[in-house]
Amino acid sequence: MDIFGNFTPLAGDKKKRKVASESESDYHYLDPTLEGQAKIEEPEEKKSFSYLKFIIVVIFMLLATKLFFLQVIGASESKNLAEGNRVRPRGILSSRGIITDSKGTWLARNKPSFALGVYPSDLPKKSKDREEFYQKLEQLSQIPAAEIKKKIEGSGLSSIELTIVKPDLPREEALLLEEETAGMSGVVIDKRAIREYRSDAGLAHILGYTSIISPDELKANSGYLMSEEFGKAGLERNYQTYLRGTLGIEQVEVDSHGKVVRVLTDVKSRQPEEGDNLALNIDLDLQKEMARLLSEGISKVGGDVHAGAAVALDPKTGAVLGVVSIPYFDDNIFEGDINQEEYQKLLSDPTLPLFNRATMGTYPSGSIIKIVMAAAGLQEGIIFKNTSIETPPAITIGEWNFPDWKWHTGSTNVTRALAESNNIFFYSVAGGWDKIAGLGVNRVDKYLSLFGFGNKSGIDLPAEAAGLVPSPEWKEKAKGENWYIGDTYHLGIGQGDLLVTPMQMAKAVSTIANGGKLLTPQIVRDVTDSTGAVVRPFRPKVERDGFISPDNIQTVQEGMRQAVLSGSARMMADLPVSSAAKTGTAQFEGNQKAHAWFECYAPYEDPQIALVVLVEGGGGGYEVAEPIAHNILSWYFSR
Repeated sequence: MDIFGNFTPLAGDKKKRKVASESESDYHYLDPTLEGQAKIEEPEEKKSFSYLKFIIVVIFMLLATKLFFLQVIGASESKNLAEGNRVRPRGILSSRGIITDSKGTWLARNKPSFALGVYPSDLPKKSKDREEFYQKLEQLSQIPAAEIKKKIEGSGLSSIELTIVKPDLPREEALLLEEETAGMSGVVIDKRAIREYRSDAGLAHILGYTSIISPDELKANSGYLMSEEFGKAGLERNYQTYLRGTLGIEQVEVDSHGKVVRVLTDVKSRQPEEGDNLALNIDLDLQKEMARLLSEGISKVGGDVHAGAAVALDPKTGAVLGVVSIPYFDDNIFEGDINQEEYQKLLSDPTLPLFNRATMGTYPSGSIIKIVMAAAGLQEGIIFKNTSIETPPAITIGEWNFPDWKWHTGSTNVTRALAESNNIFFYSVAGGWDKIAGLGVNRVDKYLSLFGFGNKSGIDLPAEAAGLVPSPEWKEKAKGENWYIGDTYHLGIGQGDLLVTPMQMAKAVSTIANGGKLLTPQIVRDVTDSTGAVVRPFRPKVERDGFISPDNIQTVQEGMRQAVLSGSARMMADLPVSSAAKTGTAQFEGNQKAHAWFECYAPYEDPQIALVVLVEGGGGGYEVAEPIAHNILSWYFSR
């Protein structure tokens, strides 16, 4: 034993080796000289301790490896985050659907463009710094600072969505601005698409236009980006949900200046889906001819006559083949950065080029309404096909005189009355005279409503007028006056307070042409997705049927046919096909002026097209509107 109390082995002691037993007494020595020296294995408790040390070492190595990746491999990433880089979702605009005519020719499509945009959340936080920002951006963009401020702060300074400050930049200007704004926080040059419209066919009132969504529209429509194009008028507005498509979402990393550093491809994103396409019933070639011939016809009248409208329908389906309002405008000026000078010029133009006269203009109908009066009188048994009366130059009721436009000598029945546009006969049908009892105002109004007057036509455009079917109740309320028989007489020939739109008249004449079905006019034929699959097919919409018997419809048709053969529409007799027609001259402004109307359909035996022409203040329908309709149908059936 040493000085610390430990036993010291003897010089002759040797190590011993365990051979079998686990107890101390069971150790035997292969070499007797090793007895008293160390054993070949440690006890069990020491063995377990070694395993524990091994596990601890492994865990330590794993932690060290992770730390290495965080500190070395991820050092750049961490540095970026520390410097203000961040990840944010960014909407990806979808490609708007295109619009084509009935043969697939484009009417509205997309074209590439650049826009100056700002991310509001990346602007300076201090008001003073922001004002300096706006002033600098004004110098670079030539957009007034106040306008820039209104656009950006109207979106909310915390917004992470892009606000468009100046759209539709020329490429050279976009490149210059990109360079000049490189150090300005949150400013970007955005690559985007804007609309391009065909401008040679008077389509603006139909197609409408798009522009950046307004704050009010943004509030009323969820799920839109502040930089998104939104339909403002026409089909662009009415079919916005179809044309728009579905936004995509991507995750982007931006630096402290709001500039995109990279698109993160390893995180969840969603690709945008293209908008649906619209295939219209519009025949572009017909549309062009209608616009050209109507414009020429108006120009020939001269003076202060400068406006009109024309509508062509397929009477069997209600498909709108063409619709023109003169004057029209170029809807391309509304795309991108609107030319304010041109816009103000349109607004102040007394001819109202932004106004769609075909669907929004309301006018006294004049004699073209007589087809409805004839159908109503026949259906109610007030007259029959062979009911005839002698018609004088005028009817006198008390002190009031109700004249005809000319004296029709001899006996007149309903077909001759339609052919020659006999006012006396239709005064009688509406209000009663001689042996014709008359419908009376209530039944006149009933049939006007059955033919669609006093109600919107239902065409697939966002705005149209309902017109006016006057009644005794309306007159009392609107004018504080009683209803007289003279009011009913005037109603019977389309004068007085009756107001109709050209689209309503086209709808009514189509009803006569097709045998008695009132059909809703439809501009869009099919809605298809990006693969060409039909999303919404065209189907004729029958509003009502059978309210006029086939025999009575045929009698009205014969009267319109007689107008072409021997009446007021004889100019139509030389068309390549047979036709049926009715002229109209509607007085207004104290009978000092008159609107020129004409309605027709062809071929007579198998109608393919129904056409209505109006020239505002043009005078006689047979002198002004009929030649225009004749030229349109002559081209249509000769092409």
